[in-house]
Amino acid sequence: MAQSLSKLTREDIVARLTDVVPAERVVTDAEQLKHASVDRFKKYQSVHDIFDGPLPAAIVNARSTEEIAKVLAFANEHQINVVARTGRTGTEGGLETAVEDTLVLDGSGLDEIIKIDAENMQATVQCGVPLQVLEDALRAQGLTTGHSPQSKPLAQYGGLVSTRSIGQFSTLYGAIEDMVVGLEAVFPDGTVTRIKNVPRRAAGPDIRHIVIGNEGALCYITEVTVKIFKYQPENNEFHGFLVDDIATGIKVIREVVTNGFKPSVVRVYSPEDARQHFAHFYDGKVVVVFVAEGPQGIVRATSEEIERVIGRYPHDKVDPKLIENWFDNLNWGVDKIEAEKQVMLEQAELGYTTEVSVDWSRTVELYENVIRRIRTEFPAADDLVMLGAHSSHSYQTGTNLYFVYDYKINCDPRDEINKYHIPLNAIIVEEALKAGGSMVHHHGIGKYRAPWTTQEHGSAYPILAKLKETFDPNGIMNKGTIFPTDA
Repeated sequence: MAQSLSKLTREDIVARLTDVVPAERVVTDAEQLKHASVDRFKKYQSVHDIFDGPLPAAIVNARSTEEIAKVLAFANEHQINVVARTGRTGTEGGLETAVEDTLVLDGSGLDEIIKIDAENMQATVQCGVPLQVLEDALRAQGLTTGHSPQSKPLAQYGGLVSTRSIGQFSTLYGAIEDMVVGLEAVFPDGTVTRIKNVPRRAAGPDIRHIVIGNEGALCYITEVTVKIFKYQPENNEFHGFLVDDIATGIKVIREVVTNGFKPSVVRVYSPEDARQHFAHFYDGKVVVVFVAEGPQGIVRATSEEIERVIGRYPHDKVDPKLIENWFDNLNWGVDKIEAEKQVMLEQAELGYTTEVSVDWSRTVELYENVIRRIRTEFPAADDLVMLGAHSSHSYQTGTNLYFVYDYKINCDPRDEINKYHIPLNAIIVEEALKAGGSMVHHHGIGKYRAPWTTQEHGSAYPILAKLKETFDPNGIMNKGTIFPTDA
């Protein structure tokens, strides 16, 4: 926990805020402040009503870019830490309040779909628009965002862009950074910046990427324009296969992708991870999943390539309907989160994930090294009830590994995060960096991977540090996120 640098007391901050925004926008309810102090990295502690970090001074429910600008300028003048949030689906501690008397600036109220431009194939939304809401509006017109993370029913655009999110259909449509055309953001001094919507330009470095992925550590994203695509679900073709080992699964997906084909879904599940998704058919083997979508001709060509490649390896075919049914129930909404809470309370068991990326040539090595280290070095390995991984996003040069670990909790709820989650997360991050990969693929750095940020970027870290120094010289934006506190 860090002490506030502001000379204002907690009471002063709240009182003065009502001169900046209407009083009804300023929330000081104790229960809401507790839950605003954490995100889903501390889901086990929060379900047990444990909130050991500093509680925010207030939550500000902004309703416009102008209000965002006024609150940030006020906070900057008085050196008050600010945590930006929208949909609250963060998983890496990026929404935690690590400084006393923080302001949590919530943009969920900026929820207007400003324009759907079907001619230029783009949509403009405010930061608080839920992804599902935009997707539903587009599908009514035969269009789609192409973006479908598991948090789709809950996530909002400000958070999606600020964490460089990715969706289940990324091999075809790309990740959020590939979809963003232009945006609006507010910097700590209250300056509003607009990056215009153009198909491409060669006018210097791509300044969108100062904003995309900044996790509220540099600025506040208030508006986004994204690409949209034709929606043709009637052409979708689903494929599932069982193979003997991870190495074979990786070879199969690598060949399909590097041959130039782009199935929307490209996945490989280790047997342990497959058991929790495909218990009714996985048969103790590795599961390989593809979905081909788009125009009918492209779908057919993609499916033929998938069948050609898998035919070169021993395999068993899975009924495509089983794969389709699985995808129809993959996303997480309020219902699944509530069910997870019940499991945590009744069974003292939960699961987490850590996602990294690596070159093709070291994917299997990274998988094996992580599993070996956890099994042999993690002191509480006997409490693990599941340890596995899957590859779910692939590229010409490599893929990601999404490590999944479930465990029984044999300690006081307050100690869970230090006994289990943090050391498991650390092993995976360390091995990814040793393999020359990235310590984080799409959930963002947050506060729990920030200790490795300098190692992640190496000699390029000063470029990143200079952005913080330039755009947030008073250090008010989400202290401890992305930028290690001792750097």
